[in-house]
Amino acid sequence: MPSSIRTLAGLEIAALAEKHGTPFFLYDRAVIEQRVSELKAFDVIRYAQKASSNIALLSLMRKRGVVVDAVSAGEIERALRAGYRPEGTVAPGVPDIVFTADLFDADAVEAIRTHRVPVNVGSPDMITQLGKFFPGAPVTLRLNPGFGHGHSRKTNTGGEWSKHGIWHTQLEECLRLGLEAGVKIHGLHMHIGSGTDFEHLAQVCGAMVRAAKTVGPQLEVISAGGGLPIPYKKNQGRIDTAAYYALWDSARKEIEAAVGHAVRLEVEPGRYLVAESCALVTQIRSIKKVDGNLFYLVDAGFDTLVRPAMYGSYHEISICAAGGRTLGAEQDVVVAGPLCESGDVFTQEEGGVVVTRKLPEAQVGDYLILHDAGAYGAAMSSNYNTRKLATELLVSNGKAEVIRERQTYDHILQFERIPEDLKGN
Repeated sequence: MPSSIRTLAGLEIAALAEKHGTPFFLYDRAVIEQRVSELKAFDVIRYAQKASSNIALLSLMRKRGVVVDAVSAGEIERALRAGYRPEGTVAPGVPDIVFTADLFDADAVEAIRTHRVPVNVGSPDMITQLGKFFPGAPVTLRLNPGFGHGHSRKTNTGGEWSKHGIWHTQLEECLRLGLEAGVKIHGLHMHIGSGTDFEHLAQVCGAMVRAAKTVGPQLEVISAGGGLPIPYKKNQGRIDTAAYYALWDSARKEIEAAVGHAVRLEVEPGRYLVAESCALVTQIRSIKKVDGNLFYLVDAGFDTLVRPAMYGSYHEISICAAGGRTLGAEQDVVVAGPLCESGDVFTQEEGGVVVTRKLPEAQVGDYLILHDAGAYGAAMSSNYNTRKLATELLVSNGKAEVIRERQTYDHILQFERIPEDLKGN
């Protein structure tokens, strides 16, 4: 991304900021639709909605033929409100919603039982529990193949230190538990973390083939999981989605030969579908020097976009001059937010190491844009420091529509109560 810009998705940044205030997330519908089209070779695209779960985005996915994964009762409710149905309305014979987790909490039990949602179980004891409240349930097993991969240790979802998935040596035990519980184990799912490369992908495909041969003819579906990376930095290349599919399709064909019938191949992207569609627009509210460091302080913090503080994640940054002037020469800048936390810095590396970024000389009132913020941006935002959740906008056909209004303090405080003996003087 250029360090100086004026528009996003064809719209003037300054005009959007004047109308909607800052900070705000701006999604470009066309980018999401393009990413969906790049994965159409798979039999089923199942969106991992935890990446960005606004019901407008879920509705867009549904209209593009994408089904969804839910990891909580709340995500089941979001999917239902966006028009999805557990029995399947998007693709013949394919459930619109699948619940994936490593445990059942009380809300999940109620939602799954009420709506008859298929489950992708991540722990063996879930099989027995599911048989008690949803006998006959269609079940896939999320397997931990014994290894993992990720751009951060916090995003690695495989291997012995990961809480996710059923350990691969327990597969036969799980098949036995399924028979005893009266549930239908018909699928396998494998996801080892974000940032998948082809060396690791080949290992995953091999592990899936071995597991599928153990399951045998009852197997009907395999899921490649997600983890498809996107180029957060300018010099990073794009993943070859055709090659990615070819590896999985080859594994699927080997599995079909072993089980004796056709097997559905699903993919479960989250980040890949939405990350690049969205930018976070925030305003520079203070510029100051601290010894030899120059700080641009903006009105978004890790309550708005937590990825840099949590993972040391990198986002390209651009500046938009508020008055349309030409920006000054680039200089070394630290970009930080308003929170009462030393870690509220957007230019940091994993482990909390603060670094600088080359950015144009700006003024208070200019706009700072954090790119590729669509995945785990709005979805992970919070009310820390009693700050309002940011506005979300979706651009369709050259028009920006509000898909989440900025919170008010009444929204934030509506469920808090003061005990009677603490009221008054």
